[in-house]
Amino acid sequence: MAARSPSRCAGAVLTSITEPTGSDVDAAAERIAGRVRRTPVLDSEALNRALGLELHFKCENLQIGGAFKLRGASNAVALLPPDTRSVCTHSSGNHGAALARAAHAAGLECIVVVPEGAAAIKRRNIEAAGGRIVDCAPTQAAREAAAERVCAETGAELIPPYDDARIIAGQGTAVRELLEDRPGLDAILVPVGGGGLAAGAVLAAGGRVPVHGVEPAGADDAARSLAAGRRITEQQPDTLCDGLRATLGALNFALLNDRLAGIDTVPDAQTVIAMRRLWDELKLVVEPSAAICLAAVQANPDRYLELRYEDVLRTPVQALARTLEFLGAPDESAEMVARYEDGAVRLDPSRCGGWRERFAPDEVSAFDRNHRAMLLHLGYPPGDDLRQVG
Repeated sequence: MAARSPSRCAGAVLTSITEPTGSDVDAAAERIAGRVRRTPVLDSEALNRALGLELHFKCENLQIGGAFKLRGASNAVALLPPDTRSVCTHSSGNHGAALARAAHAAGLECIVVVPEGAAAIKRRNIEAAGGRIVDCAPTQAAREAAAERVCAETGAELIPPYDDARIIAGQGTAVRELLEDRPGLDAILVPVGGGGLAAGAVLAAGGRVPVHGVEPAGADDAARSLAAGRRITEQQPDTLCDGLRATLGALNFALLNDRLAGIDTVPDAQTVIAMRRLWDELKLVVEPSAAICLAAVQANPDRYLELRYEDVLRTPVQALARTLEFLGAPDESAEMVARYEDGAVRLDPSRCGGWRERFAPDEVSAFDRNHRAMLLHLGYPPGDDLRQVG
């Protein structure tokens, strides 16, 4: 049996039920350094041109084990009491494999309760990482009951897949890295299942960047819970996104209820299209649960265009000032600002002395995106002619 680090619990105060903070995410980043991979952030010029946005993809599919789950699992194992000999969890795959890997590295036994119908490859990944599988019925209640029974019988320490402060803080390190590598983001999109990554994301962002959730239309309990202001646990998930079938956790709901900027739902058919596009444009192989964020953007790029400018476009005057600054036409600002304040006119590019001929194509495209965002802010329908004067 491998030796366990004596520094595992040094200075640790975070427990499974403590409500975590941004400082816990920072501490987790230090704690798991060297145990997880700092994954790259990739961009696609083709996707940016097609959608009129600047998208940045945090590639946790390139994490050890193929998912971000190793972050939370490593943090949780590092915070276990020194006399722990075994751990237990319930998982449809990724968290179970991640915990098995983290436990094996610490010399601990790992028992994973897996629901019937879980993907065969994910079951194999759990066993390959050293986990022992216990089967259960494919419901949330059955998963939790089986895990509690295993813990009672074996004395194993329960490490839930998402409804756990240690897990949430660990998952938040992915977004912490993203913000370090891509400062100045306008918004962050995260998939939502049980809510471990989403809760960690809002803690890592700390209110500096709005975090938006995305979940399958066939497993939309988080959207319904946040809309109702209470946690809704009754659902029969029907989605290809097997990693997002879990019910939103209680601690996760408490963290997201007043911090998540919004949540969108996406049909599986659109997620499959996004999976293919990620392969075509970035040569990334990702599972549906990861592709769902791109699916949400593809389904409604104008919504995310508005997010990009929401801090700037507080009033039509500010919107126009941004556009006129780009055009280099300050002499026209006074007249047109007044007309914009009344909602009486949209910008006529021809009044700016043939400006399109004075700029490179990418600069013209940037103006078009900016002006379209302004029109949306003013309440004009998407797709209006940018040259039209009302």
